[in-house]
Amino acid sequence: MRIDVITVHPELLASPFSHSILKRARQKGLLEINLINLRDFAKNKHRTTDDYQYGGGAGMVMLCEPIANCLDHLLSERNYDEIIYMTPDGETLQQQTVNQLSLKQNIIILCGHYKGVDERIRQLYITKEISIGDYVLSGGELPAAVLIDAIGRLIPGVLNDETSALFDSFQDGLLSYPVYSRPEVFRGLKVPDVLLSGNEKLIREWRYEKALERTRARRPDLLKE
Repeated sequence: MRIDVITVHPELLASPFSHSILKRARQKGLLEINLINLRDFAKNKHRTTDDYQYGGGAGMVMLCEPIANCLDHLLSERNYDEIIYMTPDGETLQQQTVNQLSLKQNIIILCGHYKGVDERIRQLYITKEISIGDYVLSGGELPAAVLIDAIGRLIPGVLNDETSALFDSFQDGLLSYPVYSRPEVFRGLKVPDVLLSGNEKLIREWRYEKALERTRARRPDLLKE
């Protein structure tokens, strides 16, 4: 899988993709992540990528031409399944969306900045707009890192145990069940007996009931959906 990330601050994304699971995915050749500096596609000597907005008001707007130049360059080299814009007014990221995106081959992610990108870029190029929550960050780089991490761990061969992702929160519409490891007793709190029983049927039933219980208490909206 190939993900090209368009950003004015590629240095912000160097670290998140150089450690842990995503690092292993890249080393195995399962995930290719390319950080593309938008300023390289600005035509003036100052490499300008933003300007004041028409109509007045505070905040700068990312210009059409550098973004269009960059996208046209990428699109001339290969076909892309999605061109995603990270923006607070996009659809809220859900596990189902991550599952779908993990099946794609080539994706572009455009990181917004300032007041966002010129609306015409959204109309002409963008196929999907994604938000990671109802709040505003300084730019789309951190949301892009969140999205890529969520996608990358689902690619076959990335996780050491591929079944692990199947039991994450939200995969079945529920929050995940409680998990335990050594020691059996910690500060007076004991691992539930059922988990020590070796009875796989009882363990599955216990985990489902606990997942349902936790979802009902913490995210009842998921049960309504």
